Amino acid sequence: MNQLIISIHYFSGVTLAIFIGVHLFNHLLVLHSEAKHLSFMKKARRFYRNPIAEFILLVAVTVQVVSGITLVIDKWDESFVLFEWLHILSGLYLSFFLVAHVTAVMVGRHRLKMDTNLYYGAGVVNMYPHQLFFIPYYALGVLSFFVHMASVHRVKMQDYVALSQAEQQAWIIIGIGVVYAVVVLWKMTHLSISKK
Repeated sequence: MNQLIISIHYFSGVTLAIFIGVHLFNHLLVLHSEAKHLSFMKKARRFYRNPIAEFILLVAVTVQVVSGITLVIDKWDESFVLFEWLHILSGLYLSFFLVAHVTAVMVGRHRLKMDTNLYYGAGVVNMYPHQLFFIPYYALGVLSFFVHMASVHRVKMQDYVALSQAEQQAWIIIGIGVVYAVVVLWKMTHLSISKK
């Protein structure tokens, strides 16, 4: 049963990683310009806001969160090395973040009838005191994704390279995540949202 949950968690994770990768690339485009970011988002939404694609993504989030928490509960009594703890803790925060973020987007779109584009998220990171919560919330969300991917990469790469090399690669992935979070959040906190 545990192997089945691991497989389900892995494949729902791959589905989400593809979407999140596109989503993070979209946010990276804000460094070029807000217009570039919004243009890419408009094109990407044609795919991921398709009812079938959106249903698959929502199911993947649900499966990822439930299976991840189940795996944590099953393994909680074991002793872990640093990367196993990083895997667990990043997964728990990512579960919280995915549920909160998806809920916020769905409420914004369907209940508040707002466009949940760049300015929907940037608004809260530019308003005091909201930014005291939302800047760390977004930074940890992004960082937890990179840490989780780095932890998975470390495990998968051990079949091909020495553990020390797999861990070095994992630290590089985490470093990229830190730089990404700092640069993109810095840009988002310096948008002229009052004019939008």
